[in-house]
Amino acid sequence: MTKTELVARIHGVTGLPILKSGKIVSAFFDIISAELQAGNDVTLPGFGKFSVKARAARRGRNPKTGAELTIPACKVVSFRAAKGLQESLQ
Repeated sequence: MTKTELVARIHGVTGLPILKSGKIVSAFFDIISAELQAGNDVTLPGFGKFSVKARAARRGRNPKTGAELTIPACKVVSFRAAKGLQESLQ
């Protein structure tokens, strides 16, 4: 599902205008992004938890040349699905 499709589904369910639905979806994504950038976790009960984890530097290989290289440390977003969501998929 794309963002446009999500906006259309929200419009269909709520009856809100498409532009207002789009602003709500954008605001939702912006708020989650800002919280993660601030180092906070975002927990949505019944859906899951977004968090930021540190990934250590590690050794890797260039698949084209086979040369070894160091992959630098970075932060990654992690998502853990809530138990209810996991059970609904089975």
